Amino acid sequence: MGDSRGDGVTAAEVRTRVRIPLRLDGGVAVEAEAVTFRGLADGGEHLAFVLGTPGEVPLVRPHSECLTGDVFGSARCDCGPQLAEAVARISEAGGYLLYLRQEGRGIGLYNKLDAYALQDGGLDTYAANAALGLPEDARDYTVAAQMLEALGVHEVDLLSNNPDKAAQLRNAGIAVRDQVPTGVFATENNVRYLRAKVERTGHTLPGLAS
Repeated sequence: MGDSRGDGVTAAEVRTRVRIPLRLDGGVAVEAEAVTFRGLADGGEHLAFVLGTPGEVPLVRPHSECLTGDVFGSARCDCGPQLAEAVARISEAGGYLLYLRQEGRGIGLYNKLDAYALQDGGLDTYAANAALGLPEDARDYTVAAQMLEALGVHEVDLLSNNPDKAAQLRNAGIAVRDQVPTGVFATENNVRYLRAKVERTGHTLPGLAS
């Protein structure tokens, strides 16, 4: 295992690296290097994808797993389009996509689908989690900071609309030079979900505040 960090969290180490050609929606086709780790704080099988040629301050997106959106193209969220956009933009700029196994903002797949059922009854995505007795957002980006440190990255430009990601990374010792917004992928199916992110957690999504 790695040495203990100053904040008491054990440092992670790179486990394996392997080349993978990625093919995503919208014709995004890039070559990537997938990196696995040992010693991550939550024991999860999180991945980093090295895209393009990372510079001293790389472009980085921590992307939380969304099986329904990333794999099956669910129109109830914007996760799939955000993932494809992130891969394309990071490949051009040089940096890392951190694919974090935090389905449903950390509550898991089955609970996320239960929350969808409550949303069909009128609750927003955060209220639905609360109604199930679950956190509105249970994600912890400690592992993202560990992954970056294991890759030798200590300062990033963060590709995200979520201010909590920037705050958590800074608290974990990663400097965020700039927060770069993603596109806004609003449809008739996900607009209520996106507005809830703006109103409840301060996401930067121009034109979606009520």
